[in-house]
Amino acid sequence: MLVYAKLVGSVFFWGATWISGRVLAQDMGPFSAALLRFVTASAFLLFWAWRANGSFPALPKKDILPVAFLGLTGIFLYNAFFFTGLKTVPAGRAALIIASVPVIISIISALMLGERLTPGKIAGTLLSLTGASIVLSGGNPIKLFQGGLSHGDLMILGCVAAWTAYSVAGSRVMKRVGPLMAVTWSCILGTLMLIIPALTHGLLGDIRRASLVDWGNILFLGVVATGVAFTWYYAGIRAIGAARAGIFINLVPVFAIAMGYVILDEPVTSSLLSGGAMVISGVWLANRPSSS
Repeated sequence: MLVYAKLVGSVFFWGATWISGRVLAQDMGPFSAALLRFVTASAFLLFWAWRANGSFPALPKKDILPVAFLGLTGIFLYNAFFFTGLKTVPAGRAALIIASVPVIISIISALMLGERLTPGKIAGTLLSLTGASIVLSGGNPIKLFQGGLSHGDLMILGCVAAWTAYSVAGSRVMKRVGPLMAVTWSCILGTLMLIIPALTHGLLGDIRRASLVDWGNILFLGVVATGVAFTWYYAGIRAIGAARAGIFINLVPVFAIAMGYVILDEPVTSSLLSGGAMVISGVWLANRPSSS
C-alpha cells in the first residue's frame, strides 16, 4: 500500500511542477529559473546517490558524452522551453500537450531502434495526437492550419521534442550507467550548460528580485519534484515493475489541470477535457502490453 501511495505522490508532485513553474515563469527568466532549479536538484541527487552507494558516483569516460547529451536535452533544452512556454500557456493545457510524449517516443523508437509498431500503438498514437490537436486548437483543429501556433505553444512542443530525445537516448545510456547515476550526472552537466545563458540573461537581477514565493517554488521544483518524486518513483519501479509503475504517469496532467483550476483559476473547457481524455486514452492504448 505504501508503494502505491508513493507512486501517486510522485506523479502528484510532477503535476504540481506545472503550477509551480507557471508561477515562477512570471517572475524570472527561463534560464535563471532553470539554473536555480537544477542547482538545487543536483545537490539533492548527489546526496541521494552518496547515501545509496556510499561514495560519490563516478562517471566512466566513455559515458561522458552520452550523458552530456541527456543533460543537453532533458535539462538544458527542456527547461528553457518549459519556463519560456509557461509564461503564456496555462499549466493544465501545457501538461496535456506534454502528455503525448510517450506516443512520440513509440514512433521514434520504431523508426530508429527497430521496435515493432503494433496495431494498438498505431491506434493509440493517432488518438493521442488527435487529442493534442484539439487541446492546442481549442476544439477546432482546422485553426492550426489557418492561424498556426502561438509562441508559447511552440515552446511547449519544444519540450516534447527535447524530452523525446532525452528518453530515446536515455533508454540506451541507462542500460550501462544505471538510472540514478544517469539522472544525477545529466542534472549536473545540464546545470553547467545553463550557467552562461543564465548569467547573460539577467540571473543576478532575477536573484535580487526573487520573492519568498519564488524561492519556495525553486526549492519545491528542485528538491520535492525532482529529488523526492524520482526517489519514490524508482522505489515503485523496484516494487511492482516499470510497466505497472508507468501507468501512474497518466495522472500527471489530471493533477495539473485540477491544481491549475483550484490554485491559478485556469478555465477547464470542454475542448481541454475531451482532448485531454483522448491524449491519455491514446497513451494507455499505445503503451499497454501486447498480447502477442
